[in-house]
Amino acid sequence: TVMQVSVINTVDTSHEDMIHDAQMDYYGTRLATCSSDRTVKIFDVRNGGQILVADLRGHEGPVWQVAWAHPMYGNILASCSYDRKVIVWKEENGSWDKMYEYTGHESSMNSVCWGPYDFGLILACGSSDGAISLLTFTGEQQWDVKKISNAHTIGCNAVSWAPAVVPGSLVDQPSGQKPNYVKRFVSGGCDNLVKLWKEEDGQWKEDQKLEAHSDWVRDVGWAPSIGLPTSTIASCSQDGRVFIWTCEDPTGNTWTPKLLHKFVDVVWHVSWSITGNILAVSGGDNKVTLWKESMDGQWACISDVSKGQGAVSSITDTQQSEQ
Repeated sequence: TVMQVSVINTVDTSHEDMIHDAQMDYYGTRLATCSSDRTVKIFDVRNGGQILVADLRGHEGPVWQVAWAHPMYGNILASCSYDRKVIVWKEENGSWDKMYEYTGHESSMNSVCWGPYDFGLILACGSSDGAISLLTFTGEQQWDVKKISNAHTIGCNAVSWAPAVVPGSLVDQPSGQKPNYVKRFVSGGCDNLVKLWKEEDGQWKEDQKLEAHSDWVRDVGWAPSIGLPTSTIASCSQDGRVFIWTCEDPTGNTWTPKLLHKFVDVVWHVSWSITGNILAVSGGDNKVTLWKESMDGQWACISDVSKGQGAVSSITDTQQSEQ
């Protein structure tokens, strides 16, 4: 079946250079963007509008990624930059200010991702120096820092948290028992590896090493869980390939890769829909494609949105042009 996907809105950000990331907040009312022009911008996009509400300056290099914290902690946005800094911004009484600035890395900060709200305010940060930092807000302007050095030799490009609930817990949880929360996240690096990390007794340990890519892993995305027994991770790489990794067993030891597609160019980003069943993929060909798993477990392209044009071709055209 062909799903019609259309571009609802185009935002003119007036960034003076390339935009590297754009993230909607939890309610879908605000859009944060970041750019090589060293700024982070926040737009009110309610009712199809686009009003610039904040222009955040504090970085001294290209800003690669932004991430919204859960709104139960207020309006908080993290950004990371080539300038080796992570900045946490907070809105108080309508104005945005720095809440925290982290400078604990020796090279570009490439990725930031907030953990599930169940864990409090905890931010994972991946750097080109090969290390990953975990910053936890402990109150009173204090942040606790834990660092995984040498997480990826020559650099970490992406981090993404696992959902807080252990897979399948909705299916087989005795009533009245608290779900079993384990802190876990996935990372991707310049060693061509996808790695899984989990916290045990307050220490972060490497849990799994997933090998399938033949070049730098550019992005990883752990799919949101809706309480089903399977865990799913998407990874994309400089090698043009996107893999979907699935794990059926609750111990989380056996992960199976399935090739989603081999693109002709580098694939920069993967992003899951909120229900975790549609994957958006953006690559060096300036296209965004949307993919969905069919009943027989095959992944199919359901749309093709050309950036800038908003053109949508049907799935048949897309498959022909890509084969």
